[in-house]
Amino acid sequence: MTLLEILQDIHALQEDLLIYERKYNILSETFYESYMQGDEPPDDAWVLDWNMWAGAYEIWLDRRKRYQQAMDTLRSEIPLVKVIEKAVRREPLPVAA
Repeated sequence: MTLLEILQDIHALQEDLLIYERKYNILSETFYESYMQGDEPPDDAWVLDWNMWAGAYEIWLDRRKRYQQAMDTLRSEIPLVKVIEKAVRREPLPVAA
């Protein structure tokens, strides 16, 4: 996986999360806290949404973590301005799995 792929995942997931946040009028972070405490949706029609929302949020958290780890590694190897320069040119910036 490359840094660009991770970033593309983050952006796509943020769009998905925004749809749920607008539909339910609550931030994903707040929803996820409730979900992880075992709270059930009060409307059966929401069950699929809640499962999809939680899944998207978990993947978003994972990708954010991977992005930060990748940036930490890259920054230890080359100056940040060089990372940005390579990213702008869409040069592959492979990251550890």
